[in-house]
Amino acid sequence: MAKFFNEFQHLKIKLEEIKSATDNFGDDNLIGRDSKLGQGNSEFWKEITMLSRYTHENLVSLLGYCDEGDEKILVYEYASRGSLDRHLRDTAFTWTQRLRICLGAARGLSYLHDPKGTQQRVLHRDIKSSNILLDENWNAKVSDLGLSRIGPANQEHTILVSNMVGTVGYLDPLYLEMGLLTKESDVYSFGVVLFEVLCGRLCFEYINSRVQTLVRMWKKSYKEKKLDEIIFQDMLQQMDPSSLETFSNIAYLCLHKSLEERPMMSHVVKELEIALEHQMTYEQRINYEEMNTAGLQKKLKQLEFRKQTLFSERPKVEMVLPKRNLLLARKAERDMPALPKFGDWDLPAEPKLGKWDIPAVPRFRDWDDYNPSYPVGYTMMFNKAIDERKLAGKPESSTNADPVQEASNSTDDDPPKGCFTMLFNKKKKSCKPE
Repeated sequence: MAKFFNEFQHLKIKLEEIKSATDNFGDDNLIGRDSKLGQGNSEFWKEITMLSRYTHENLVSLLGYCDEGDEKILVYEYASRGSLDRHLRDTAFTWTQRLRICLGAARGLSYLHDPKGTQQRVLHRDIKSSNILLDENWNAKVSDLGLSRIGPANQEHTILVSNMVGTVGYLDPLYLEMGLLTKESDVYSFGVVLFEVLCGRLCFEYINSRVQTLVRMWKKSYKEKKLDEIIFQDMLQQMDPSSLETFSNIAYLCLHKSLEERPMMSHVVKELEIALEHQMTYEQRINYEEMNTAGLQKKLKQLEFRKQTLFSERPKVEMVLPKRNLLLARKAERDMPALPKFGDWDLPAEPKLGKWDIPAVPRFRDWDDYNPSYPVGYTMMFNKAIDERKLAGKPESSTNADPVQEASNSTDDDPPKGCFTMLFNKKKKSCKPE
């Protein structure tokens, strides 16, 4: 025995150190109570042994123990969030968090059933939500191995005859009836925990001072496809249907009456991984859709803002643009060269080679015989004719055709006498309207 106790001497902690750390077990440092009926010295040392030899990230770690006088104390790692049963009714406790915790606890229990590198299998015998502790990051830690039993791991079914221990509501019916303890007994108890997580309540309730279990009602609801009547209502909107289906299927199989129909814990782990994967995919899709919806709403708001801005500035634009167009039009009018006025047949400033160029005038269709090569303009011809008639002592105008005939036979470069009469008559005839 001395050799056995020496194996754990490095874990021993003095009682005075524990009292100092807990302020002599003051209420301010109390994180929970758990009565352990029927447990004594043998269970105390069994748990020390089990937690020292079996270590896993989903098993609670033993930091030390104290065995002085009547005090037998186990010192575990600090689980700041307490036990799982405290959070079952918490509306902020999401479906994804519950899946992760169940998966972690299943991995810890699977390790106890099928440990690597050893031929021994550990049967917990008291799996329940209050024995699943949660650390700061919501990682599950299976605890309380004081009632556990060790059996051979190289057999398909480990059956031990044992006195009945455990908690009402979680106990395997076969274990209750026949006292036969198997690893499937732990599987049944874990199935009860899965339904507690799904329904958001403990598996039993007190009615008229009597304990009544809810497991039978839960199984009936599953078989009748009425899970929506027992599921924790605050989680319904969070659940992916495939995740719920996978989770509820494996939970129901764990509660099967036949040992052969109950799954191994390694299979439970795989199914819970699938359920979590479905849920994660569902949440990613929802988040993506929400992100796109939020992005679309943001763009619509931006477009609406731009629309309001444009419409609010539109009157100002309408007032400015006409003024600018008017200024441009006035500038174009100012820079445009003066157009010749109709009937203004003034001669050019000086003659070219003794001839006077006739300025361009609008042509009427009856002036087809107009010849711009005439040596003189109408005004000069008229003035010269008047001057000659004055010198000759004749009136300014005449109806005599002789001067006109003479003018037509003249070869002199100067304008012929009386030519204006002919030109005037010709112009007058040509300008008559049709």
